[in-house]
Amino acid sequence: MDSILIVTTTLPTMDAAKLLAQQLIDEHLAACVQIQEGIQSVYRWDGKICNDTEVLLSAKTSTSQWQHIEAFIKSHHPYQLPEILALKPAEYSQAYGVWINEESR
Repeated sequence: MDSILIVTTTLPTMDAAKLLAQQLIDEHLAACVQIQEGIQSVYRWDGKICNDTEVLLSAKTSTSQWQHIEAFIKSHHPYQLPEILALKPAEYSQAYGVWINEESR
C-alpha cells in the first residue's frame, strides 16, 4: 500500500474550487477533497504586494498519484503559477489509508 498525501492548492473562487474538486474525484486522482473558504493570502507578485481572499483545496491521494495530480492541477488551474504542495502525514488510520489507495487508483 502507498502512503497517503494531502495535496493543497488555493483558488480564486468557490466555483473554481468546486470544479477542480469534482474533476479530481471524477479522474480518481483523489479520494476526498475538502474546500475551505475565506483564506487570506498576502504575497508579492510582479513586484507588487497583493492581499487576496482565496479558497483552500485539500485533496487526499496516494503517493503514486503525485505526478499525475500535480500535472492535472497545473493544467486545469486558473493561476499562472499555482501553489501545489504535498504533505505526507507521519501517522494515519490504516483503514483510511487503504480507502485512499482504493479510491485514487
